[in-house]
Amino acid sequence: MSARNTVKSIQDIMRQDVGVDGDAQRLSQLCWMFFLKIIDDQDQQLELMQDDYQSPIPEQFQWRNWAADPEGITGEALMAFINTELFPALKDLLVFGKQANRIRVVKSVFEDAYNYMKSGQLMRQVINKISGVDFNDLAERKHFGDIYEQLLNDLQSAGNAGEYYTPRAVTAFMVDRIDPKPGEILFDPSCGTGGFLTCSIRHMRDRYVKKVEDEQALQVSLRAVEKKQLPHMLCVTNMLLHGIEDPSFVRHDNTLAKPYISYGQTDRVDIILTNPPFGGREEDGIESNFPAQFRTKETADLFLALFIRLLKSGGRAAIVLPDGSLFGEGVKTRLKEHLLEECNLHTIVRLPNSVFKPYASIGTNLLFFEKGQPTQDVWFYEHQVPATQKAYSMTKPIRVEHLQGCVDWWGGAERQGRQETEQAWKVSIDDIKARNYNLDYKNPHSVAADHGDPAELLAKLEQDEQTVADLRDQLKSILAEALLR
Repeated sequence: MSARNTVKSIQDIMRQDVGVDGDAQRLSQLCWMFFLKIIDDQDQQLELMQDDYQSPIPEQFQWRNWAADPEGITGEALMAFINTELFPALKDLLVFGKQANRIRVVKSVFEDAYNYMKSGQLMRQVINKISGVDFNDLAERKHFGDIYEQLLNDLQSAGNAGEYYTPRAVTAFMVDRIDPKPGEILFDPSCGTGGFLTCSIRHMRDRYVKKVEDEQALQVSLRAVEKKQLPHMLCVTNMLLHGIEDPSFVRHDNTLAKPYISYGQTDRVDIILTNPPFGGREEDGIESNFPAQFRTKETADLFLALFIRLLKSGGRAAIVLPDGSLFGEGVKTRLKEHLLEECNLHTIVRLPNSVFKPYASIGTNLLFFEKGQPTQDVWFYEHQVPATQKAYSMTKPIRVEHLQGCVDWWGGAERQGRQETEQAWKVSIDDIKARNYNLDYKNPHSVAADHGDPAELLAKLEQDEQTVADLRDQLKSILAEALLR
């Protein structure tokens, strides 16, 4: 059975279970089960390769010992085992010894995980389906990784408090323009389910991983944090599916909860690739971790202040920000001034409102900057929806090829030979300062829509209103006559 059919049949079984309600619960349930199977497959391979290797999971809770036998424990006995033995044991693992990182990964995945299924018979059917997948088979794991990313895509309806998952095409474009290399420390401080990480891993493996040492350099240079439990668990599983041996670098934490000043030299990174939550408000007290001039409850603003601090000199970043961050005043003005003084904000790609549909209809921008030199000029590029459609949508989302025009214009790694076009224009730092750091520049080459002469429009409106009034009177007369009969 193909990976896609396996996942579909598992979801069909889960739909019969009264305990599992909706896509988010189904995916959460799938995730911890996949996780235990993947970890066990990895462990069995590591046991063959390393004489002294010991699984982070106690023997009786390893997948091979309670789940692998298709005729094994089922019904009420299976549910009792999972709810009263398996979950409590994995939540309370002691982190120590050589496998401390792997133990920490298991513990972090299970600390807030939950078994939603109520039927032991249905649970056994799901387990048997998952047991049929060999995650040590590279081709099978890769195929499963692709299916998993599609499942995560399907979960995008979770767009609350600014948490919109970034469309795959946008992620791929940002990664391609930043061009991460193995050994460069790459950080996503609000990683969600790991879209930027998986895209970066794929980019580096396709272009730069030639030797075992390159892959090792790639794996030890990733950094990520996710505040919420479900996306954190999904991200850790995503990393395992993408061949990352130690996903303990994905921390379950709030990046903003650590005082700004405590991020020192050892915390500096080469690359930041992220879509920080925007529109959200941080809990009371978080803003006091930041210097007075940057204090706000707006999540995206706090993240921007932190990005500037975290980048090494020469480090580079690509981030998603809403239109409000470009034209906002107060703290936003001070942040933009700080960004333009500390970094070269060389490119802003303006995206249409429909890119994040149907989860949000909000104007967004991709900001590309490098730390160490102040900004002299900012290039703007306005991405436009293809002429063949009115807007992006769930059925017609943005695709990688839609961004090819911007890639062609970009000017390579050095951004050489950029030209003003109908979609691209340049603004000097003096102009930006004169506008009090308002970066909300509209495309000067687009002709404003001609809405007609106001006097003519008003006359037409009055005429239409009179027509409506006449029709209403006619309708009243017809009704009155009908009632008299």
